[in-house]
Amino acid sequence: MALARVRRESGFNYWPGFVDALSTLVLSIVFLLSVFLVVQFFLSQEVSGKDKALMQLNAKIAELNDLLSLEKLGKINLEDALTQVRAGLASAESERDRVKGLYEGLAGAGNDAAGRAGELNKALDSEKQVTARALAQIEVLNQQISALRRQLAALEEALDASEKRDKESQTRIADLGQRLNVALAQRVQELSRYRSEFFGRLRAILGNRPDIRIVGDRFVFQSEVFFDTGQAQLLPEGRAELDKLAAALIDLDKQIPSEIAWVLRVDGHTDVRPINSPLFKSNWELSSARAISVVQYLISLGVPAQRLVAAGFAEFQPLDIGVTEEAYKRNRRIELKLTER
Repeated sequence: MALARVRRESGFNYWPGFVDALSTLVLSIVFLLSVFLVVQFFLSQEVSGKDKALMQLNAKIAELNDLLSLEKLGKINLEDALTQVRAGLASAESERDRVKGLYEGLAGAGNDAAGRAGELNKALDSEKQVTARALAQIEVLNQQISALRRQLAALEEALDASEKRDKESQTRIADLGQRLNVALAQRVQELSRYRSEFFGRLRAILGNRPDIRIVGDRFVFQSEVFFDTGQAQLLPEGRAELDKLAAALIDLDKQIPSEIAWVLRVDGHTDVRPINSPLFKSNWELSSARAISVVQYLISLGVPAQRLVAAGFAEFQPLDIGVTEEAYKRNRRIELKLTER
C-alpha cells in the first residue's frame, strides 16, 4: 500500500493494469487449454467407445459367419439361399470397413451396423425356416418312396404269382393240346376207316361204271348221270343211283359214333363255257342248284340233314384244263366227299 502510494505520487503507473491484463490472458489461455483437454478427453473416450462397439460388431459378424458356415455344411440343397446370405455378409463387411475408415464424426455407424446384424439374424432365421420346410418335404418324400417301394414289392409278388400261374396254365394247355391232338388224330383215323368202308361199299354197290370214278378221297359222278344239259332237275337214272347212296349213308350213320362230326359234302361243278339259260344266270347258280337238288333228294330218302352239305364251285375247280369236248365233259360233275364238319 505504501509502495503504491509512493508510485502514484511519482506519476501515472501502467504496470498494474498490464499485470492484470496479462494475468487475465494467462487465465484465459489456461481455461482454453483446460477446455481443450477436457474436449480431447471426451473425444478420446468416444473414439475408444466406437472401437469397442466396432470390435463387438466384428465379433458378432464372425459369429454369424461361423453359424452360416455350419448351416451351409448341413444344407447343400439350399446353396442359392446361402449365396444370398453370403452376399449380405460381404455387404456387411464392406460397411464395416467403411465405418472403420470413417469412424470420426459417424456416431450413427454403430446403429447401422446393429441394424445390419439384425437383418442378418432375420435372414438367418428365414433360412432356418426354409431349411426346416425342406427337411419336412424330404421326410414326406422319403415316406412316399417307402410306400412306393412297398407297393412295388407287392406288385412284384403278384407278378411272380401270376407268372407261376401262367406257367402252370401253359403246361396244362400244352397237355390239353397234346391230348386234343391225340383225340383228333384218333377221330381222323376213325373217320378215315369209316370213309374207306363207305367208299368200298359204294364201289361194290355202284359197280365199275365209266361215268363214276374215285379221285383221291372223293366219288366223282359225271353230271350226265343226274341231269340234262343246263338243268338242275334229277333224272330217273340219277335218282336210282342216289337211292343206293342214301341206303349206304343211313347205314353208315348208324355205325359212326355220334361224337364224330362227319358230313357228306356234295360239290357241283360245271365246265368253263358260259350257260345260256333263262333259269340260271351263271355257272355259279347252276352248280349250286345241282348240289342242292342232290342234297334235298337224299334228305327225302331219310339221310339226316345235318350230315349233308351242298356247295357250288362253278367252273373254277376243273379236273381238265383242256378246251376239248372231252375235257368239258370231265369237268361237268358231282363230287361226294366224306369229311368232318
